[in-house]
Amino acid sequence: MQEELILTIKVVCDPAITVEGHTRDIVMIPFGGEASGPYFTGKIIGPGVDTQKIPKGGVPALSARYMLEGTDKAGRACRIFIENEGNWGGEFHPMIVTDSPLLKDWETAALRDTVEGIPGGVRVSIFRMHPQA
Repeated sequence: MQEELILTIKVVCDPAITVEGHTRDIVMIPFGGEASGPYFTGKIIGPGVDTQKIPKGGVPALSARYMLEGTDKAGRACRIFIENEGNWGGEFHPMIVTDSPLLKDWETAALRDTVEGIPGGVRVSIFRMHPQA
């Protein structure tokens, strides 16, 4: 499969909020940031939240939910909701919902993303998978 980079989100993290439980720890990290790519430019509206469930002696499960507001490639104002779930060391497959007619195929496309640490936060790069011809 060929990959196309469709969106890059620069996430700026706020201080984490934690609960140290008996069977697992929970870490919630509110965040903001900006998004750009060949089809959309905008920013995170409201705080997004990355929730990390860390079992004692297990692999952390991550779930980030956030909404973007901006303009699509045609210059139309639009919003994009992103839910990104996965485990550290594994793959992340975001789910997208948008009100942009131009970007509607993102809701059903095969997507994957990468998350890499940057100063003050992370960079999320979302790729659309295309079958090779």
